[in-house]
Amino acid sequence: MDNSNSASYHAGVAKGQAQEKGSQLMDTASNAAQSAKESAQNAGQQMQAKAQGAVDAVKDAVNSNK
Repeated sequence: MDNSNSASYHAGVAKGQAQEKGSQLMDTASNAAQSAKESAQNAGQQMQAKAQGAVDAVKDAVNSNK
């Protein structure tokens, strides 16, 4: 392999490695985003349940005073 072929080969290898690293970073970012989304959904569900509990408590208090 002459120098120009060797340089082309190494450039191709480096390009492939960079593409794979980019793909791995995108996967990591996607996983982090999905995890954040699920955490936010869980927090929203907990807040909704607490709010419903507060509403029920107020209703019970109002009904017990009748």
